Amino acid sequence: MKKKLMMMLAVLACLTASAQSDFQKVVAKYKNSTGVTAAVTCVKHSSAVKKNGSSKGSFYMKKPNKVSIIVDGGKDKLIMNGTTFTMVKGGKKHVTDSKKNVQFATFQAVFQSILSGGSTDITKHAGVNVIKNGQHLTITIIPDSKKKMMFSSFVLVLDTKTSEIKSLRMNERGKNYTEYLFSNFSFNGKVNDTVFVP
Repeated sequence: MKKKLMMMLAVLACLTASAQSDFQKVVAKYKNSTGVTAAVTCVKHSSAVKKNGSSKGSFYMKKPNKVSIIVDGGKDKLIMNGTTFTMVKGGKKHVTDSKKNVQFATFQAVFQSILSGGSTDITKHAGVNVIKNGQHLTITIIPDSKKKMMFSSFVLVLDTKTSEIKSLRMNERGKNYTEYLFSNFSFNGKVNDTVFVP
């Protein structure tokens, strides 16, 4: 019984090391990027509505820990500026801090690691799962909390060949979700700090 447990732990350790290695290879390009920019299409799905809502906007990333998604002319925003997270939904602002809000703490750690070129091991964070499948690397973040959360999980998909982030899906309670689809990626875009101010 003890031998089986030891073997299982050894296999798990190998899988974890392999997942982190895959992640580091995919995000290495971000280490030398001056600023990331992309176009974004936001898809909102609600189980109460037959047709998905869709809007367009822009995506920005800047070292060491800044991420901004602005859609629908600024009516909807998701901004990570250090530990501060700001969500604007339909013009209404919600602000939280990853030091107090565990659902965003791991989200922040993963994006910081991407921007650093994979310098920190994201697989050490509870609730992080990394799977490589062909040309895609999928990172699933499940918030480690017993409290009711706004989001049940975050799913980030990267292209293993281009290193581009292809999509970010934020699953809400029930079957509702918001998904951001990225295109026209640039690793050397000019990013003004004003895009990280709500």
